[in-house]
Amino acid sequence: MQYVFHTPIPIPWLLADLLTVAITVTVIGFAVNRSKHPASILLEGFGFVFLYAAVFENFAVVQNWYIYGRSLLMIGDVPLSVPLTEMDVLIVGLWLLEKMQIPTWCKPFVVGLFGMLQDFSLDPVSINQVFTVQGTTSGRWTWLVPEGMVNIHEIPVYNFPGWMLIMLYGSTFILLGRAWFKRSGYKPSVGYIYPLLASFLALLAMVSPLSQFLLWMAPLGVKGSNYEWVMLAFHLLVPSLLLAVFWRGRMKYRISLKEDFPVFAVFTLFHLADILFAMTAGYAEVLWLVVLASLIHFGLLAVIVTAGRNASSGSMEFVLDSG
Repeated sequence: MQYVFHTPIPIPWLLADLLTVAITVTVIGFAVNRSKHPASILLEGFGFVFLYAAVFENFAVVQNWYIYGRSLLMIGDVPLSVPLTEMDVLIVGLWLLEKMQIPTWCKPFVVGLFGMLQDFSLDPVSINQVFTVQGTTSGRWTWLVPEGMVNIHEIPVYNFPGWMLIMLYGSTFILLGRAWFKRSGYKPSVGYIYPLLASFLALLAMVSPLSQFLLWMAPLGVKGSNYEWVMLAFHLLVPSLLLAVFWRGRMKYRISLKEDFPVFAVFTLFHLADILFAMTAGYAEVLWLVVLASLIHFGLLAVIVTAGRNASSGSMEFVLDSG
C-alpha cells in the first residue's frame, strides 16, 4: 500500500523518529544522572552510534543490502533513529542484566536476544511504510532481496541474527572496557579511551568472517540459503538456554517502574508503536509477527520484573561500569 505525501518526510516516519529521540533522551538522562562516571556513559553511547552502528549501516547501504528513505535526521544514508534504537536496546539491556544474578559472559547473548525481539516488530512495519514523497516512492527502509533468497515477509532471514551480532559485539567490548576501567581504579584516561576502542573493535568483528559464519554458517553455507534458518534458531535458542541454566530467576536488585523507567520505556513503547502503526495502516500480513515478537518480549520482561520484585536487596546505584 502506498500513500502520497507532499511534505519532505511522511508523517509516520516523522512520528517514529520523534519517538526514538524522546526515548533516547530519557535513557541517556537516567543513565548519566545515576552514574558515577557520566563521561564514560556518554562516550559509550557516542561510540556505539557514530563509530560502530551507523558506520556499519552505511556500509550495508553501499553493499546494496538495503536502502533507507529520508528521515528527520540522517547519518550519511542512514536515519539516525536506527542506531539510536540499537543503542537504547543495548543500554537498557545491560542495565537490566546488572540487576540479574547472571555471569557476565552470558550478558551479550541476552542483549542480542533483546535486539532480535525488538527488530522482529520493527522491520516488518518499516518495510511496509511505503510513501511517495515529491515524486519518489520509497519505504522507510527497503531490503534488496535477490530472487530465491530465504526471507520472512521480504526481509532476509539473516537480518534478525544480524541484530544479535550488532548487540553481541557491542556489549561484549563495552563490558570488557568497563572491566578494564574498573581494574585501572577508574582512571579518567581509561574511561575516555575504552568506549571508543570498544566501538572500533566491535566494528572490526562485525565485518569479519566470524559474522558470516554466525549468519549463514559460511563457508559451509552461503548467503540466502536454508542455513540462515539454522542460525536464526541457534541465536534464539542459545540465549534462552543461558537464561534457563545460568539465571533461573535469581536477582541482585529489585526492579521498579520508578527506578528503572527507561527499561520499560524501551521494551514497551517501541513495540506498542509498531503494533499501532501496523494496525492503523492495515499491515495485516505482518501484524501477527509484530504482535508475537512484542508479546514474547513483554513476557520475558514480565518474568524478570516479577523476579525482581522478590529480590532481597534494595535499589542499586546505576553505574554501568561494573564489568
